[in-house]
Amino acid sequence: MIDTILKYFEQICAIPHCSKEADGLFAFLVDFAKSRGYEVQSDDAKNILITKGNPKLCLQAHYDMVCMGKAPLIETYIQDGLLKAKESSLGADNGMAIAMMMVLLDRGLELEFLITSDEEIGLIGASALEFELQSSYMLNLDSEEQGEVYIGCAGGADIKALYSDELVEGVGKCYEVSVLKLQGGHSGVDIDKNIPSAIKVLASYLASHDLQVASMYAGERINSIPANAVAIVRTTKELNSSDILKVRELKEEPKVLKNSHKFVELLDGFIHGVIKFDDKLGIPYSSANLALVNSNEDGTFDIECSLRAMDMDELSSITDEYSSYLQNYGCQVEVTDKYPAWKPKVNEFTTMVFEKLQKHFDSPKMMAIHAGLECGVIAQKYPHIKFASIGPTIRYPHSTREEVDISSVEKTFEVLEEIVVSR
Repeated sequence: MIDTILKYFEQICAIPHCSKEADGLFAFLVDFAKSRGYEVQSDDAKNILITKGNPKLCLQAHYDMVCMGKAPLIETYIQDGLLKAKESSLGADNGMAIAMMMVLLDRGLELEFLITSDEEIGLIGASALEFELQSSYMLNLDSEEQGEVYIGCAGGADIKALYSDELVEGVGKCYEVSVLKLQGGHSGVDIDKNIPSAIKVLASYLASHDLQVASMYAGERINSIPANAVAIVRTTKELNSSDILKVRELKEEPKVLKNSHKFVELLDGFIHGVIKFDDKLGIPYSSANLALVNSNEDGTFDIECSLRAMDMDELSSITDEYSSYLQNYGCQVEVTDKYPAWKPKVNEFTTMVFEKLQKHFDSPKMMAIHAGLECGVIAQKYPHIKFASIGPTIRYPHSTREEVDISSVEKTFEVLEEIVVSR
């Protein structure tokens, strides 16, 4: 069966499906389900509900992906039992779940399949759901570690800030200072793995050299730990490259920020990473990711950060704290894409899923995840449904290092088959 799952995954990879640019995959999935005799509904947000008979169980996943590197051009290869992509994100998050669903659709089972849009840019599809769901149970397939059933997740919010300053004539030589091709990673599940942020590395260098900043282009996605950051600066001093940072002299004389030190201080002082850690759950309790910094021609800078917390009170607290921090530097601040935490809870459905895992894994666990699963949003809309989440082992999502353990896909699908039969 693993061969069929991988075949379907390759078909998914061949259809561009970056967030906001996934119409081709939307149409493919609608046609695929209809051709197998299912009733298919869609909504204005381009969510898809696939139904047959009188289902008690709904399987849920999202069909967009974070496109990094050469994506949406995805060229896969297998190395040491791991499926990877050449110089791009793989899209196993959440394409492998879609491939598993396609195998079950081939069988014509009485199930609901809820496939949502634009999860990766703020759970947009899930937030817009208005379908009438028949099921009493929902199994989300967006977790990323085999042998674990997830019963809770972080809530999140994004902050978008506009920093303003005056452009003035600069002094000295002009340099391009860059931090490139760091490993990157998911701003939730990888935030505690000591992955360096290209923005923070660059900010630290700028602060230690008292440079005049002309422009900056840094980060890739709101939900990714920045792997790349570039600044154009001026100085009367000689600048040299290091192992992690490259310097190149330019034959230009750009204007610079009048208060460069203030802008650099903002970035250097921004607390990026784990804010609090939950020792009981063994995951971050709250975190912040300084994700994007991009300059505009008028001397303004767009700054974006993503915040996560396992509790809504904590999320509100850190949102206020970081908003105030940015406002203290004169930024205009907007909080966007706020979504709820899914409070960990054990019920008969999570217990049943855990029991199925015990048959296939030596040490299964009930876990919570420091990332935004759609369960939190959907649970608010459908309070009668009981939720759980499982998935294969996916490492380094939202980066060009993304990989999925093929054996974990096979074992997770075996668990999924047993859950489907039980419901």
